[in-house]
Amino acid sequence: MRQVVFPILAAFIWGTAFVAQDMCADSIGAFAFNASRYFIAVLALLVVIVISDKLKKDKPVLSPAEKKAANRQLWLGGLCCGAALAMASNFQQAGMVAGTDSGKAGFLTALYVVLVPVCGLFFKRKVSLPVWIAVALSVIALYLLCINGEFSLAPGDLLILACAVCFTIHILVIDHFTATVDGVKLSCLQFLFAALISTVCMFLFEDVDFAAIWGCILPLLYVGIFSCGVGYTLQILAQKGSNPTVVTILLSLESVFAVIAGAIILKQQMSVREYIGCAVMFAAVLLAQIDFPVKQKAE
Repeated sequence: MRQVVFPILAAFIWGTAFVAQDMCADSIGAFAFNASRYFIAVLALLVVIVISDKLKKDKPVLSPAEKKAANRQLWLGGLCCGAALAMASNFQQAGMVAGTDSGKAGFLTALYVVLVPVCGLFFKRKVSLPVWIAVALSVIALYLLCINGEFSLAPGDLLILACAVCFTIHILVIDHFTATVDGVKLSCLQFLFAALISTVCMFLFEDVDFAAIWGCILPLLYVGIFSCGVGYTLQILAQKGSNPTVVTILLSLESVFAVIAGAIILKQQMSVREYIGCAVMFAAVLLAQIDFPVKQKAE
């Protein structure tokens, strides 16, 4: 149940967060936006970690050597996940600044739904035929939801494709570390490293306007606490012991929720094409969840 509910909730949060992101886009730079929201996420998750540690009754007793090894693995995981997340989010924002519209950016970013199972083959992770069909259906659905008119690649689109590659790496790195470390602490550390990387880039490449950042504090709080703190933590917890390909299909529901949120919150009219895209995406999700019987080989 966790492997299904958590990524759907994460997709819902990310899809509805586009409104808050749009409110900040015209006021502050990409690196300032990402640095701010990641630091907010760190603070939010620190509160969660302190409370959960207080409530834990049966804490595992580790030797000094075991504790040192566990901490090393946790910090290494945070660094790897945070670096991948920082590159992905900043490539995405840079591509949009370069002229890629939000619809095409959403489609190209979500191509991680294809890249994850393809990369998984190199790690000997087999994907069943129904899941491959679900992957293909989800790409068709994303195209219907995100692309209006003729599709062509512009220079800015290459940055979005780099973002998709980085998100693929992010998902695979999470899949590696969640088997051995605490999910919430891993999420907190990935935001810490992503925030530090984004902050360095902010001072190097942008004119920092703290008044403008403060003026965006409400949408930043929303994306920091919910989109980052809650959404990405749900992703990490969902991937623990799960098939990363199935999780990515569920996470790609973000595009469906973004279209629905735009229709409800921003009063945008949904087209027939978008309704069809939503239906195809839900079909892909259902197909990915069906546990088909495996044929037994004759002895």
